[in-house]
Amino acid sequence: MKLVEYADRDMMMLDLADKIASELAMALDHGDRAALAVPGGSSPGPVFDALSGVDLDWERVDVMLTDERWVAEDHPRSNTALLKSRLLVDKAAAARLIPLYGGSAAPEDCLNTLTKDVEDALPLAVVLLGMGEDMHTASLFPGAYRLSDALSAKAPVLLPMRAPGADEPRITLTAPVLNGAMSKHLLIMGEGKRAALAAALDAADALDAPVKAVLADMTVHWAA
Repeated sequence: MKLVEYADRDMMMLDLADKIASELAMALDHGDRAALAVPGGSSPGPVFDALSGVDLDWERVDVMLTDERWVAEDHPRSNTALLKSRLLVDKAAAARLIPLYGGSAAPEDCLNTLTKDVEDALPLAVVLLGMGEDMHTASLFPGAYRLSDALSAKAPVLLPMRAPGADEPRITLTAPVLNGAMSKHLLIMGEGKRAALAAALDAADALDAPVKAVLADMTVHWAA
């Protein structure tokens, strides 16, 4: 794991967007398409804003979320809606969105269809992750139902997730998919998350600190 510390958050967001754009361009130089997976939430918004205006062959880029809350796109907690409003605009509007929500009552009901679309886009060229102070990443929460399955080397591409720390059912990319990315980035801010990262590194078991399962070869970007 490599830790990069920044003097301020704005500098970090711009630098991270530039790195992701360069890595996607390199992937496109070596293949027909490149896949990018990103988190929801408000933290990566400035990265999306900067990345969306980059000159890139976006028509050959597949974009997916690392995880999604099982809510409709018009719901205020929809990560898909955030992605469409902050990243898939301007030049990046030409990218292809790989959905992680299928409109059914539960994620299990359309898991096979969503899985096929994700599988067709793999491996990931670049993944950007976030982390909570509880040391979850994507929707890999401590204490989550089927967490051990999601962290297993034999995990399927996608799994539904339900956890005490999640207000609704989720669907998430699993650890092998995240670890299979050519480039991995983790974006964290503040002293609380810096302390959580240290705790995850010291944790004896990734079941207690799920982010630990994906930290190998990760570049962590941190600003106070």
